[in-house]
Amino acid sequence: MSAKEMIQGEVDTNDVVLFMKGNVQFPQCGFSANVVQILTYLGVEFKDINVLENDELRQGIKDFSAWPTIPQLYVKGEFVGGCDIIREMFETGELKPLLEEKGIALVAQ
Repeated sequence: MSAKEMIQGEVDTNDVVLFMKGNVQFPQCGFSANVVQILTYLGVEFKDINVLENDELRQGIKDFSAWPTIPQLYVKGEFVGGCDIIREMFETGELKPLLEEKGIALVAQ
């Protein structure tokens, strides 16, 4: 299975996927940690995929999205953005409504 096929499979079968450096328990860059913190605060269940475990995957996700940086967040098969976009959407109040609109359950705050 190619990296592109693996990525497509994960995006297709998981409502929320975060391709990141490290994992939820141990993010290995500040940008990944920031997105994990935002999603956790909102109560979003998501699948984390550590791109550091596989060089083909690390480059493959950049090619897949045509986006040069990691982390990358996908919701219901759609690329939402990287850290700066997610942080901005959170700060402006756009992220929570987007998730709700897509049918993503959020844990009550």
